Amino acid sequence: MLASRIFCLDKKMMRTLNTILITLAILSGCASKPPAAISKVPVDNPSLASVRMDIDGFMGAEVRWGGVITKVENKSSQTWIELVRRKLSENGKPRSNDRSDGRFIASFEGFIDPLVYKVGRPLTVVGTIEGKTRLPIGEYDYLFPIVAVEGSYLWKAESRTRDPYYYPPPYWHYDLRYYHHWPYHRHPHFY
Repeated sequence: MLASRIFCLDKKMMRTLNTILITLAILSGCASKPPAAISKVPVDNPSLASVRMDIDGFMGAEVRWGGVITKVENKSSQTWIELVRRKLSENGKPRSNDRSDGRFIASFEGFIDPLVYKVGRPLTVVGTIEGKTRLPIGEYDYLFPIVAVEGSYLWKAESRTRDPYYYPPPYWHYDLRYYHHWPYHRHPHFY
């Protein structure tokens, strides 16, 4: 009899333990990790604004920056991708907001296809600051820091298209007077 009680307790404890382990496994699977190519976060990741003030002082500094692609320029042995910098989320993806502290150039070795790296797509890069250049944005002469890319991740473009099969509810669903009997009447009063 004592053995059967111990067995029941062990059975209950095993169910509880299994439930806890399954819950932890599910929750750990939901945690977003940055892709391996951009998982290396520098200890002292300087902001773009501080680097633009003194690019020579930050030469060789490691950065993990991201943003939205504005231009892709293929050169003879490398490709320059111009980005509008955005703050990064925990998983390294650039946040989609209108705030930016400037622009920078990501310098890739070799050829990058502009049809894959389209204007408007989010991109995160890890690399070192290797130089600076002045290029025009409209009529303004802008000073760009150049990041030699060691790792990068091109994120999927965010689609903000409307579902073609979505129909909003009829207009009368928005007027609560249709659903209350008293003190409102079945039909709305016009004042």
